[in-house]
Amino acid sequence: MKNGDFMNILFLSLASRLYSINDYGIYTDLLREFKKNGHNLYIVSPIEKRQGSKSEHYVEDGVEFLKVRIGNITKCNIIEKGISTILIERIFLKNILTYFKDIKFDLILYSTPPITFEKVIRKIKYRDNASTYLMLKDIFPQNAVDLDMFSKYSPIYFYFRFKEKKLYNVSDYIGCMSQENINFIVKNNPYLDRKKIEICYNSIEPVLFNKDEVEKLRVREKYKIPNNKIIFVYGGNLGKPQGIDFLINCIRENEKNNKSYILVVGSGTEYSKLEAYFKSEVPNNAKLLSSLNKCEYDSLVNACDVGLIFLDYRFTIPNFPSRLLSYMQSSMPVLAATDKNTDVGRVIYEGGFGFWCESTNEKDFNKYLNLLCDYELINKMGKNSKLYLEEFYTSNKTYKAIINHFENI
Repeated sequence: MKNGDFMNILFLSLASRLYSINDYGIYTDLLREFKKNGHNLYIVSPIEKRQGSKSEHYVEDGVEFLKVRIGNITKCNIIEKGISTILIERIFLKNILTYFKDIKFDLILYSTPPITFEKVIRKIKYRDNASTYLMLKDIFPQNAVDLDMFSKYSPIYFYFRFKEKKLYNVSDYIGCMSQENINFIVKNNPYLDRKKIEICYNSIEPVLFNKDEVEKLRVREKYKIPNNKIIFVYGGNLGKPQGIDFLINCIRENEKNNKSYILVVGSGTEYSKLEAYFKSEVPNNAKLLSSLNKCEYDSLVNACDVGLIFLDYRFTIPNFPSRLLSYMQSSMPVLAATDKNTDVGRVIYEGGFGFWCESTNEKDFNKYLNLLCDYELINKMGKNSKLYLEEFYTSNKTYKAIINHFENI
């Protein structure tokens, strides 16, 4: 690509909410950067069977969207998810070759999950002589092994590990969310060329949120959240990766505190377990809300004081949750309780915008929670949080990291 030239970019994702380039999120924010710089975008994402829709193709703001109908891969049992995941590859390829048969792509951009796009990518790559870039957001199947979903010696593992290796091999570049992600991939895949593995942070286009006290009070009243306590919020997926048993123990431990309140917002396979706990024990210092739309969720987060991150202690892979960015955007400190292998806690601590503990010790969690019941510290760490976001995690920086490989070629 020479200066002034523009690429046809095929973006593949399992993010089912990709309907408009103007929505906000880690993928749409990045894709807007490509569009701002004149590139042509072709976005392929799924519609799950439960949503009832057929595949559809449409153009919005000069961007072509292809919504492909697939089986259910979320809010379903592992068998249904596994079968649907295996079939995605064939369904995506068939639809791309039907709707985009006359388009010659220059760059294929995609993320994990899933790892089963390899045949789609390989077919288009060699048909069009396209470059390929993997944004590694998930390391599967090892994450499933960590959570005892299946054994490392099972046929399921060997199948998906085979697919994972093929995906890495077909990728010209692999962008990792953090340094520990790079270390893990290099250590466990020594056959890969180290030069093609690099940092590609989770990122967003920061939106200005005003910490308006009147609005904050209005939102808290709307959701019946106390205004005389420090509100610690967890928002996002509520599944096995979050270690829900530990979260419940932290809520129990927090019942002894009179300054802090834990708000949990989200959905997922373990939501019913949390719901059963709230109905059974009726905690006074916590509230559970089902998932909200993005606008309502952002407004609610902005009315809270400290963001929470939970990851199961059994993980050997270094997860780096993207929900961290919504907390940072709202200028919030972050308290993370995770496994020992992720470096998200180190980033938070070294960035001066929060604390970390291992997700096995409720006492340590409660200790840091009490430390953060201090408005002066919250304000100081909140400013650090926003500054760190603007320095490292903006979509413009991620765009430049990717496009750098294609300038002056």
